[in-house]
Amino acid sequence: MIIGLTGSIASGKSTVSKMLEELGYPIIDADLVARQVVEPGSETLMEIEALFGPEAISDDGTMDREKVGALIFSDPAKRKQLNDIIHPAIRAEMLRQKSVFMADGHRTIVMDIPLLFESKLQHFVDKVLVVSVSEENQLARLMERNGLNEKDARARISSQLPMSVKEEGADAVIYNNGTIEETARQLERILEQWGESSQS
Repeated sequence: MIIGLTGSIASGKSTVSKMLEELGYPIIDADLVARQVVEPGSETLMEIEALFGPEAISDDGTMDREKVGALIFSDPAKRKQLNDIIHPAIRAEMLRQKSVFMADGHRTIVMDIPLLFESKLQHFVDKVLVVSVSEENQLARLMERNGLNEKDARARISSQLPMSVKEEGADAVIYNNGTIEETARQLERILEQWGESSQS
């Protein structure tokens, strides 16, 4: 079974991901994969350099995220071109990691995909687990974590799909408004319902 783990910014998805890892589940982290596919010398990075020119690459050979960000910020066509290079590379690498884990004998694999719904990757997974949080908690956590004022924090939150939409598309929801222990108990219950005994 492939579990797709997702949530929204400051919902506590990383906390749940860590819990699953501690239970012995292999985790494929989309954010980590996104960094791996543009490592120096990678085919993806060469394509980005061909598209944006040498200024897209920092002195240390990595992608200059700030410059590339500035180039695509005001140019939707360039943003689409960048996504058309990066997204297929991320998907291919995630599937490669999945086959490695399956070859190693893992029955259940967790794909941690922050933008699962936004990227329409539901077909990648068998079950969708959404980590949800109340709007007040989300706002407070984001402001505290990223040192943002309320206006900027709200803008970040509204750039993603509403929590309610993600909850509707979920097979199970963890409400991460209480203590770590409460979140862990919800996770255990869901795994039991899905017929999962601990992997470790």
